Amino acid sequence: MKDGIVDLSEPSGDDLLKALSALANPHRLRILAALAEGRNYVSQLAREIGMSRPLLHMHLQRLEAAGLVSGTLELSEDGKAMKYFEVAPFALRLTPETVAEAARTLTDERESEGSR
Repeated sequence: MKDGIVDLSEPSGDDLLKALSALANPHRLRILAALAEGRNYVSQLAREIGMSRPLLHMHLQRLEAAGLVSGTLELSEDGKAMKYFEVAPFALRLTPETVAEAARTLTDERESEGSR
């Protein structure tokens, strides 16, 4: 993170996979587009994009794990807990060199599977 921005210009292989995987879904792109207009809470966002809350929550978790959105729990005026999400500032610069460098840092999944 640099100046409050998730800097994906020199990501590790695992971070690059997480970000690209999160972005490689049309629902998550729509969610990011809606949140780019301003922060919103889950129920309202679900209505705006026409998605069930459980499905939206699953997609928001993937985006949050990738560092692309952030969520905060707040109390409404009537005392209800509401989770608000907003786009986390991020920058993604993708070049062949960036991909090659990130690939060298990938966690080898075969090693982790063998140690189970």
